[in-house]
Amino acid sequence: MSTSVTRQTFDEVMVPNYQPADIIPVRGQGSRWWDQQGREYVDFAGGIAVTVLGHAHPAMIEALDAQAHKLWHLSNVMTNEPALKLARRLTELTFAERVFFCNSGAEANEAAFKLVRRWGNTRYGAHKNTIISFFNAFHGRTLFTVCVGGQAKYTQGFEPLPGGIRHLPYNDVAALEAAMNDTVCAIVVEPIQGEGGLIPASPEFLRAARALCDKHQALLVFDEVQTGNGRTGSLYAYQQCGVTPDVLTTAKGLGGGFPIGAMLTTADVAKALPFGTHGSTYGGNPLACAVAGAVLDEITKPELQRNVVARAQQLRDGLDQLGRRYGLFGTPRGQGLLVGAPVSEAWKGRAKEIVNAALAEGVWLLVAGPDVLRFAPALNITEADVAEGLARLERAVQKLAAVPAAVNA
Repeated sequence: MSTSVTRQTFDEVMVPNYQPADIIPVRGQGSRWWDQQGREYVDFAGGIAVTVLGHAHPAMIEALDAQAHKLWHLSNVMTNEPALKLARRLTELTFAERVFFCNSGAEANEAAFKLVRRWGNTRYGAHKNTIISFFNAFHGRTLFTVCVGGQAKYTQGFEPLPGGIRHLPYNDVAALEAAMNDTVCAIVVEPIQGEGGLIPASPEFLRAARALCDKHQALLVFDEVQTGNGRTGSLYAYQQCGVTPDVLTTAKGLGGGFPIGAMLTTADVAKALPFGTHGSTYGGNPLACAVAGAVLDEITKPELQRNVVARAQQLRDGLDQLGRRYGLFGTPRGQGLLVGAPVSEAWKGRAKEIVNAALAEGVWLLVAGPDVLRFAPALNITEADVAEGLARLERAVQKLAAVPAAVNA
């Protein structure tokens, strides 16, 4: 049996729910990685906002190696030191008093949605079960989380769907006010819609959500799976907007590439999930928590957060210049090192073509829907790497701009 694999191997052995690129990365260091042919790429994608410290960071390697020689897994019949240390640190750094560990953002949101439903049921009665979410939101790929997410394309073909979920326009205070009543158990919102196009929530909208939850005895849930862990210039985005949620979900960058997720909440709200009501075999795994602890130590260093601010400005300035020069995309938006560049009218629906052209020039970026380029590099990316990535992106857009849009269509 051959041990070699190629991109064709994917089509032969994997379920076809993904369409990965033709290249296969095999090694990474910092904000660069190399494919099977030894070609180098600048990483502006960060594994979709996951590799917050880049590839093969020494602090993560040291934490993983040390824990690998101790305990790998126990299950939640036993607790463990790395999980307790990480939970204590998260409560020290946030509004939260209680933590639930799991393996991903979807699982963190699943736990949050179960929590708010049970909280409403046990505290006020079975009628209090409505979850309000927003169009174009994304909260994960489980059946419950895709239903709370406001994108119909992710629920089509999976009917019948869970009920008790209502979707409203994002950033629409009047619609939110009109929808609130005593059946609502929670409002679920992303401080910046990620998959929905890198659209920030307005301060007025978040303040209104908080006030309406207080008025109608509902919980405010912030999905910070993508915006959290230093991505926006603070540990969590809520810390910059003057609004504190009752529940916060986090994953992605928390493990820096090692799978881990967490739901954070207050001691009072946490009472709604007593013994036996929810669980995760791998949640709080010693290996994952040890790595996440090392990541948290790094991303809370002031010098790293200063780098986020500086590199974000460098990236946005560079994208703004490229957009003005070549006309493929417009003024960038977002916060910190979570940046979106909406494509121009002539390139509507074709953001992926720009991503593919950039990859061919040796820089990896993402889309946030068909009309927005997304950038989520490592928080410790260097000035030189940002400059090089922008130079490679310029080569790509220069070639695309030279070809009439009708030819590319």
